[in-house]
Amino acid sequence: MALLQDKIVLVNGGSQGVGAGIVRAAVREGATVVFTGRRVEVGEKLAADTGALFVQADLADPAQAGASVARTVDARGRVDCLVNAAGLTSRGSLLDTTPELFDQHMAINLRAPFFAMQAAVADMKTRQAPGTIVSIGSNCAHAGPPYLAPYSAAKAGLAGLTRNAAHAHRWDRIRINGLNIGWTDTEGEDTTQRPFHDAGDDWRCTIQARPVATTPRRLRYTPGQSG
Repeated sequence: MALLQDKIVLVNGGSQGVGAGIVRAAVREGATVVFTGRRVEVGEKLAADTGALFVQADLADPAQAGASVARTVDARGRVDCLVNAAGLTSRGSLLDTTPELFDQHMAINLRAPFFAMQAAVADMKTRQAPGTIVSIGSNCAHAGPPYLAPYSAAKAGLAGLTRNAAHAHRWDRIRINGLNIGWTDTEGEDTTQRPFHDAGDDWRCTIQARPVATTPRRLRYTPGQSG
């Protein structure tokens, strides 16, 4: 039997990139999949390729983020699994991030998962049924490069939200986890590399040729130590 046989899976931000990969994998594992995205043409093409149901939604609107669950319940009867895969990675440092860019990151990378999770957990608790929620996080939650300041802040918030919700609903048999999958080559990454990093057509080869960065040493705090 496939891993997700008879499961209703909602993938928010599933029309392209990592989300689209999750949609394809969930369908392959036997799930009945609903996914959201902003662009109708892209979403309908993936729906035609996979048999999943596309629901247009702008997740920056918290009402639409929560409504994605309601629309899935209306169409398929329930939600067994929610995947928060939508992500905004536009660049901004601590010094040049505008309030508008900061708000955009919080809206997509933190607020949308919050209200989608709220609606999904409410559905699961109403049915007294177990469920699963997975949010795509980032190692940037622990620090991140200088040009991803608002992104790192939002992903750190998502990590905290994930731990809080997992603790709060463990006895409801709802498993809530986050995955820090690392850098991924997607359509969105290509469009980001060109304007923000002046990347040419060979940017993928250039990145592969770079030396592997070492991981900064963690500082250990000793009780009584100042600073």
